[in-house]
Amino acid sequence: EKLGMPHELVWRQPFPGPGLGIRVIGEITEEKLEIVRDSDLILREEIAKHGLDKEIWQYFTVLPGIRSVGVMGDGRTYDY
Repeated sequence: EKLGMPHELVWRQPFPGPGLGIRVIGEITEEKLEIVRDSDLILREEIAKHGLDKEIWQYFTVLPGIRSVGVMGDGRTYDY
């Protein structure tokens, strides 16, 4: 900013950088890429909402290659 560069350029996160594939551990599928896109959007919105987007140099989400058990409504889920 001191050099007169646009605010949007100075503070943008380097996403997707070399590609979404580096954020998926294991087999890369369209479903997994969509999960990473969605999770990245949620993370960026939360960081900005709390005013941390200029405090944290770089942040990103990663999808591990394992599924986990969770609860959704009255049932269990087994998903990413």
